[in-house]
Formats: sequence, C-alpha cells, structure tokens
Amino acid sequence: MSRSLTSELYRAARLSASARAVRRSLETGDPKYVARRARNIAVGRTLARAGVWRMLWGKW
Repeated sequence: MSRSLTSELYRAARLSASARAVRRSLETGDPKYVARRARNIAVGRTLARAGVWRMLWGKW
C-alpha cells in the first residue's frame, strides 16, 4: 500500500528530528539530546497505544 504525500512528509519530518538529535549529541558530546528524543518517541507510542490521540481528535 502506498502512502499519501502528507504521510511521507510527516515521516520525513520525524526522521529529520531524530537525525538532528543525533547530530547535536555528537557535536556537543552530550547524550541528553538523543535520550530526550528517544523518551519522546516512547511516550508518544505509549499514548497512541492507549488511544489518547483518538480521544483528543474524536476518532473512536
């Protein structure tokens, strides 16, 4: 199944944010940027599995 253009653009933005966090951590030598990105991804996935996003936007 092919993805819509919008879906691909959002996916590219998420990959870009992750790459930016890795690059910043490498530049500064501080792993907090990658750790924060990983935590945000984990929290977002947990909320998605719980159905929070559907509740917020009314799509049951």
